[in-house]
Amino acid sequence: MSDRDLAGQYFDAAITLLERVRDEEADSIRAAGSLLADTVAAGGRLFAFGAGHSSLAAQDLVYRAGGLALVNLLTVPGTVGVDVMPATLGSALEHVGGLAPAVLGASPARAGDVLVIISLSGRNALPVEMALAARERGLKVIGVTSVGYTAATASRHASGTFLKDHCDVVLDSRIPVGDAELSAPGIAAPFAPASTVVTSALLQATVATAAGMLAERGTEPPLLRSANVDGGHAWNEQVFTEYRDRIFYQH
Repeated sequence: MSDRDLAGQYFDAAITLLERVRDEEADSIRAAGSLLADTVAAGGRLFAFGAGHSSLAAQDLVYRAGGLALVNLLTVPGTVGVDVMPATLGSALEHVGGLAPAVLGASPARAGDVLVIISLSGRNALPVEMALAARERGLKVIGVTSVGYTAATASRHASGTFLKDHCDVVLDSRIPVGDAELSAPGIAAPFAPASTVVTSALLQATVATAAGMLAERGTEPPLLRSANVDGGHAWNEQVFTEYRDRIFYQH
């Protein structure tokens, strides 16, 4: 098998997953988009959280050309990707109890806001506690996870529950357990994960839905433009000024 064949197989697998979530998650995407639009219209704020590689999809929502300006990254120190040494420390911190309530309590998030929590497996203590703590504080929670993990793995939270059990809306990425789409002779481990591609697409589809809903209500959605096109910087400065009390990465 050639490397070109494997590349094509990966694209085919990713496209199949994208088509599946497009069709099977349409109602959930609309519900999540409606929740974002309602929150923006009501003067609420938006936050996104993910640990490890799930943080990539959260970061993709923040300060993003074509994205909602009001999405703020909620971070737990040491868990945002592979920025700690050793890198395995970030994974270990996802199992530590008590971090989520402390971080959320010190954040500007308040009742009426929305928190998007991204966790592929949804089984670790950190995302489960984050969802629990958010709802206790009156936030709405959108969970992005692969529900299939709940049937194939055990929860690592003391309650025995998963992220999906503590959300107002769940977006199911449909990613197979193990997050690797390909296998091949001579390669011992499965490889080529697609969760980042699919999760980011799910979230951008949700943002697009929210923007459309706001426009239908006669409200200009607070979207950012690329600073690398003429007029983009001035446009963004206007958005930052108008929504400065709801954009915390500018402070």
